[in-house]
Amino acid sequence: MTNPAPSAWAPLRVAAFRSLWLALLASNIGTWMQTVGAQWLLVENSGTDTLVAVVQTASTLPIVLLALPSGALADTLDRRRLLIAVQTFLVAVGVLLTVLTLAGRMPPALLLTLTFALGAGQALTAPAWQAIIPELVPRPQLASASALGAISMNLARAVGPAVAGVLIARTGAGVVFALNTVSFAYFVLAVWRWHPPDNGLTDAPERFSAAMRAGGRYVRHSPVVRRILLRAAVFLVPGSALWALLPLVASRRLGLGSGGYGVLLGAVGVGAIAGAVLLPRLRARWSVNRLLLVAGMVFAAVLVVLGLARSEAAIVVALLPAGLAWVMVLSNVNAAMQLFLPNWVRARGLAVYQMIFAGGQAAGALLWGALSDVAGLATAHLAAAALMAAGVVTLRWWPMRDTAGLNRDPAVYWPEPHLESEPGSRDGPVLVTISYPVRPEREEAFVKAMDAVRLGRLRTGAVQWGLFRDIEEPGRLVEAYLVPSWDEHRRQHSGRLTGSDQAAEERAQALADGPPRATHLLAT
Repeated sequence: MTNPAPSAWAPLRVAAFRSLWLALLASNIGTWMQTVGAQWLLVENSGTDTLVAVVQTASTLPIVLLALPSGALADTLDRRRLLIAVQTFLVAVGVLLTVLTLAGRMPPALLLTLTFALGAGQALTAPAWQAIIPELVPRPQLASASALGAISMNLARAVGPAVAGVLIARTGAGVVFALNTVSFAYFVLAVWRWHPPDNGLTDAPERFSAAMRAGGRYVRHSPVVRRILLRAAVFLVPGSALWALLPLVASRRLGLGSGGYGVLLGAVGVGAIAGAVLLPRLRARWSVNRLLLVAGMVFAAVLVVLGLARSEAAIVVALLPAGLAWVMVLSNVNAAMQLFLPNWVRARGLAVYQMIFAGGQAAGALLWGALSDVAGLATAHLAAAALMAAGVVTLRWWPMRDTAGLNRDPAVYWPEPHLESEPGSRDGPVLVTISYPVRPEREEAFVKAMDAVRLGRLRTGAVQWGLFRDIEEPGRLVEAYLVPSWDEHRRQHSGRLTGSDQAAEERAQALADGPPRATHLLAT
């Protein structure tokens, strides 16, 4: 008998998570109000579809540019202090944006520049926030915490645009920008009040440049992570057409003002909240790949409706399942990343996910905005729907990988090397050789088993790897891999490996005829 999945609301019973989640909700509402205000200012002050769509690009492009640096900072610095510093910077940018808008000195170029600055702050915030979630809730509740993140984001979609539409119609965009600034200040206060427990780690932080390279290596040599990122990108590029073109559907096709535009975004948000609430039940009944298939086809159908419908009521109704499909896909993808990534590289891995998340929407916004300029709103929506349907078909060849049986807990199981003297942390590179006695009839199976070991070495620090046959001593195979520095290799010994890495090594060693023998060679 299987245990039921944790409730989507279970993490809210943890006081620290609840406090920070409420602060995140306030910040998300403020961000959506800021987005609506910026887009509507450009609808009123410019005449091109592309410039309106570029608001989304200006807010998300910094995440693409700063993804790995922000993840490396979140994995090497104190995450609480980093969040406080970044949110304080966002308060300063928000004050400047508010003052200049209220003074009537906000041309499109300056608006996009300050929007870019806000996006840079969000780029630095996202990996740190995502990485502290496992410090706040038990591991079995991580999927529920991810769903609550989706609820926060999409409740903000329901509330933020609607409130922004009313405020813009009555008071102008300056007040909207002021409230967004207040939301940043509230987040600073919530993080300031949170004091994480001492994790007991004594290792010195990684150097920034080494941390950047290590994060890139981990993603490059992790088939599971690469597949998660692929599924996210295949959904986000066509899905971004909804967000990029919705202000134009509201203003040009339906003749709505800012309040009507807020209602349309609110419909997406309401659907997303419903999807987040239903998600635990759907996840219990369907596989992840079936969820992605259904959600992708639903979203494609919604894009067709947006391309062809002329009725406000029809579009509002269609936007409800759009929100549900959006949260079904992204909540599952985000939870898969959270559950798979080990703690030492979690922020960097999530930063790459944020880069795909933002980059897919930024590229898509430019693509669909430009296509709408040239061929019209209907053609842009129908092209996005076709691309979404094509992406769903690729699930046949590139499904999400099943990671349910993988042990992702840290594992410290390598024996300590016996050294005459301890090298300096920056000494290197280090060549590690491990010899295995393997009978000829087991050699083929051993070589296949070592492929999983190879990926583990490359994920955790190796830059080169090879497996060699000793032609002077038959029945002996030698694994050799190169690590950039002694510090990188020590980190392999002290916490970068996981239970699944250990299982892969044990499967290979079971095919050998005796214990392996390791040597460590340091470059002269």
